[in-house]
Amino acid sequence: MKQISILGCGWLGLPLAKSLLEKGFSVKGSTTSLEKISILENSGIKAFQIEVSELQIKGEMNSFLTTSEFLIIDIPPKLRSVSSENFVKKIQNLIPFIEKSKIEKVVFISSTSVYADNNSIITEATKPHPESESGKQLLEVENLLQSNASFKTTVIRFGGLIGDDRHPIHFLAGRKNLENSEAAINLIHQTDCIGIIQTIIEQNCFGETFNAVAPFHPARKIYYTQKALELHLALPEFDQTKISVGKTVLSDKIETVLKYKFQNTRL
Repeated sequence: MKQISILGCGWLGLPLAKSLLEKGFSVKGSTTSLEKISILENSGIKAFQIEVSELQIKGEMNSFLTTSEFLIIDIPPKLRSVSSENFVKKIQNLIPFIEKSKIEKVVFISSTSVYADNNSIITEATKPHPESESGKQLLEVENLLQSNASFKTTVIRFGGLIGDDRHPIHFLAGRKNLENSEAAINLIHQTDCIGIIQTIIEQNCFGETFNAVAPFHPARKIYYTQKALELHLALPEFDQTKISVGKTVLSDKIETVLKYKFQNTRL
C-alpha cells in the first residue's frame, strides 16, 4: 500500500485525502487546527497538527513525512490580509524536512496567477509573468521545488476553484461596476482538481508543470449573469466602458499527456 502525505487538509486537501483512501492509498494529513484532528481521524486519515511559518515548523513534521513516497503541498499563500506572510520562506523551511525524508515525489498546488493578464492565450509554454504578490511568490516556490534534485516535483497551476459549496457568483451577485466584462473565465471544479492529482500519482507523472482549467471560457459578464439567473441571485452589473483585461488558460497538456477527461466542463 503506497503512502501519501497531504500538507494542508482544507477545502481541497480533505476531500482529496478521502478519495485517495478509497483508491487504496494510506494517507497522512495535516491541519493547523486541533479541533479538526478528529475530523481527519474519523475519515481514516492519520492526522497531524502542523503549522508551517516563516520562522519555524510546529508539529511532528518528520513523523508526518516518514514512510511516505508522495507529498502533496496544498497550503496557499496568505497575502491578501494586513498580516501578509512570506510564503517563499515558509517553503524554504519545509524543504530540509523533505530532503531528509523518503519522499521521492512532490505535487505542488500553484495557480494561474503566475501568468500575466495580457489578453493572451496561455499554455504551459507561455513564460510566467506574475503581476500579484501571490503569483510572484508562487512562481518562486515552483522554481525552488522543481530545481531540487532530492525529489521530483510536478506543479499544478489551478484556475479559480469552485465546488458545490463554493462559487464566485455568491460574492459577485448584486455588485455594481464590476470590471473586465469581456475577460474569459478560467475555473475548475473540485472534482476535477482531485481527479487530476490522482491521475498524476497513478501515472507517476513527475517533473512536469500542468495548467488545470476546465475547457470552458465564456466572457465574465455572460457567464456570471447566467449563473445568477440559474441560482435566483441578484444580477451582477459590469462596467463596460473600460477595456477588459484577462487571459484564456488552456489545459490541453492535461488531456494529451495524462489522457484525463474533464468531468465538469459547463460549471
